[in-house]
Amino acid sequence: MVYSLLLSILLLVGTELHQPSTPTSQTNFESVVFRNGENGYLCYRIPAIVRAPNNDLLAFAEGRRTDCGDFGDVDIVLRVSHDNGTTWEPIQVVADYTSAQAGNPAPVFDMTDPAYPGGRLFLFYNTGVASEQEVREGKAIREVWYKTSTDGGRSWSEPVNITTQVSRPNKPEVNPAYAFREDWRSYANTPGHTLQISKGRYRGRIFVPANHSEGAPQPDFKDYRAHAFYTDDHGKTFKLSPTVEVPGGNESIAAELPEGGLLMNIRNQSEEPRYRLLAFSPNAGTSWDHVEVARALPDPVCQGSMISYHERGRKPVLIFSNPNSQTKREKLTVRVSRDSGQTWSAGKELYAGAAAYSDLVEQGDGQIGVLYEKDDYQRIVYTRFTYDWLTK
Repeated sequence: MVYSLLLSILLLVGTELHQPSTPTSQTNFESVVFRNGENGYLCYRIPAIVRAPNNDLLAFAEGRRTDCGDFGDVDIVLRVSHDNGTTWEPIQVVADYTSAQAGNPAPVFDMTDPAYPGGRLFLFYNTGVASEQEVREGKAIREVWYKTSTDGGRSWSEPVNITTQVSRPNKPEVNPAYAFREDWRSYANTPGHTLQISKGRYRGRIFVPANHSEGAPQPDFKDYRAHAFYTDDHGKTFKLSPTVEVPGGNESIAAELPEGGLLMNIRNQSEEPRYRLLAFSPNAGTSWDHVEVARALPDPVCQGSMISYHERGRKPVLIFSNPNSQTKREKLTVRVSRDSGQTWSAGKELYAGAAAYSDLVEQGDGQIGVLYEKDDYQRIVYTRFTYDWLTK
């Protein structure tokens, strides 16, 4: 009787608890946040997660209605947890671009705007009406938008189109506003959470890692470059960071460094060498100091996540997650850097099987959470661990 009642409650809130088939962390805890085939979506991909000021967790993903491909009828969906990921509220649709694509959710809370002392949630995202290859060929444009919420994701503002401020497409026949000297084509936000600078001269800056292709498609995706955009006035205006001039730079994530700089961690789309790229900035992305190949961070050409973790009484450290392989999207592993990305730990494996995109978050209780794609994109799950486990 008690068991049946508990099961009914779990089903009512739309949450399933699941024991990992290959548990390799210190805990067997796992909750399924998005499962393929549920709520009218054939497939879910591209996780992103943030913690609200009241310590709720907000998990975003792309809900793909007809197939698992990157383009088509794609919405951005959200589920909220009030108990550090143990249970999740029913799904809600945040961005719907009719039968076309709304994707690459990139959420962040703005905590420095005096007009919103309780914080305001920004969700940056992209829209598109054509495949990535068609956009690379100059046949269509991907646009950049944001929405905001002042009630923890329960309701949202009307979307704001910022494409002309943060991209440089050259397509005057589509819209004269897009006629720029540069020829940016494919475009994508981070995907994953984005960043607000918390201290120093650039405190309050919202910094969104991104990437674009430039000019005609090149072999090995060498037409791609990483860049970023940012706002210092809470979304009123935006500026572009300089492009990271490494061919193949693609999906990227950023974190604030303890001494006040910024690090952007970049996927290498050109496949060789199969390691992450690191771009260092002394001024919150206004310029780049240097770029290096991170040979301690192997990567199978996949997205990764990174946060600055502030354990009480200790210097902040960087934590990074990605598949620990150069050949397959598998072996999701979490690593630590105690010297601002100069060196990285060997890492702890969270899951030995197929795993792809992930996003990290620091919970209100100090534990570290990971929202990630599991078992050949069959579901997006949430797990958590302590910093002590990670560093043993």
